[in-house]
Amino acid sequence: MPTPTKGARLGGSPAHEKLILSNLATSLFEHGAITTTAAKAKRLQPLAEQMITKAKRGDLNSRRQVMKRIKDKSVVHVLFTEIGERYADRPGGYTRITKLGPRKGDNAPMVKIELVEALADSPKAKKTAKKAPAKKAAAPKADEPKAEEKVQDVVAGKFDNSAAPLEDGSAPEGFTIKGNENSMKYHTTESPWYDQTVAEVWFKTEADAEAAGFAKAGETEDDDK
Repeated sequence: MPTPTKGARLGGSPAHEKLILSNLATSLFEHGAITTTAAKAKRLQPLAEQMITKAKRGDLNSRRQVMKRIKDKSVVHVLFTEIGERYADRPGGYTRITKLGPRKGDNAPMVKIELVEALADSPKAKKTAKKAPAKKAAAPKADEPKAEEKVQDVVAGKFDNSAAPLEDGSAPEGFTIKGNENSMKYHTTESPWYDQTVAEVWFKTEADAEAAGFAKAGETEDDDK
């Protein structure tokens, strides 16, 4: 029989724990560094290093094994073509964990886990750069200053891949997940408390919220409603 994992389980079930670690690994390879709890980082580190070792091999079987955990094909492509090649001469130790201050709310220890050599560009940034066609210089229009004002309204939050609420308290464009810093819980649009929750920070995806140390509301009995 397989040996049970030591320590508390992440999430409410083994399947949820596997999903959390997969999302954290995806964010790590995509951005090069993420901020999360010490418990999650310790569980993520060996998984991430195993995936980098498989990427160094570069064979089809290794790629299929990695794709069972990472569903984003663009991230898998960068892992095998860039990250794996970068560590070709390194025997191990591809990641490092740096301690940060305790989390506000439950005082959980927070850390930053990152690749030893930071990514120059994230996969999404490279993908967007390839799709963007070269445009000819055009004369400025009268409506362009308004567009600039809208861009300036989106202010980055204190967490990675997060945004602060707009001046009127509404969500920036593309950000639909509400985060509450006091309880360190996040609410999706399907949450029964979504409408009554005042967002202190916004996220685009659940993976970004969990990578920042937030937990999904409703997973425990003592969740703030």
